[in-house]
Amino acid sequence: AMSAALVGYSSSEEDEEDRGGRGGGAQGPPAASADRPRLPVPAGLPGDPDPEEAVRDDSARHGGRVRGFPHERGNWATHVYLPYLAQEEFLELLELLVCRARTYVPSVCAMEEFHLSLSQCVVLRYHWIEPFVRALRERLAAFHRFFCVADQVKVYTNENKTRTFIGLEVSAGHFQLLELVSEVDRVLEEFDLPTFYKDPSFHISLAWCVGDLSGKLEGQCLQELQDIVDDFEDSALLLRVQWEQICCKSGNKYFSFPLR
Repeated sequence: AMSAALVGYSSSEEDEEDRGGRGGGAQGPPAASADRPRLPVPAGLPGDPDPEEAVRDDSARHGGRVRGFPHERGNWATHVYLPYLAQEEFLELLELLVCRARTYVPSVCAMEEFHLSLSQCVVLRYHWIEPFVRALRERLAAFHRFFCVADQVKVYTNENKTRTFIGLEVSAGHFQLLELVSEVDRVLEEFDLPTFYKDPSFHISLAWCVGDLSGKLEGQCLQELQDIVDDFEDSALLLRVQWEQICCKSGNKYFSFPLR
């Protein structure tokens, strides 16, 4: 069974460097308003240290998780993604899937935030954040909203096999996602950063556990999880996602690029 590599979520929170508010267009997630739902913030992703943990890399303090790259002052972990706002029905489906997965791997935890990655987690120097975001904004300005269907349960491991994820892989909308990634890749290349995986498996991660437990989650377990998705009421409607914006998280800063 092929195990698709997954973005290594790690983060260097350097907020103490930004107390002076030199953000220049950076803003946190917009406040919730009647007509615009609050942006999901991928905080507390597996591998994200708490801000005060960021400098001391003691893996015992974050559940045995290992940072994907060494922490250095001025290095900002940066990630481009499509945020997915989970509705109540989605969370009900998630609960069913996690309960079933735990009968095979008891340590499986649900993700708290949901997104579809358009980049790996890359490291940006502080002074490159603004030009990077500006370049992204220019490249992504022409893109229109589009739909995806994410309904195929799949098991992933991150590249160094320290974490396993259960995700919903995209079965329709792949072409538009590839077009977005090619624009994001061009920005990454301008900044000498690694581009996205060549043949990506686009997906929304639902749950994760420490270690490579793909052997236990694939096969019978995977089939049962897929059956739960297929039989879930209105799953066809529920898992047809309209993407409305692209986000970039860099350290503790969030940037949003609305799709037309």
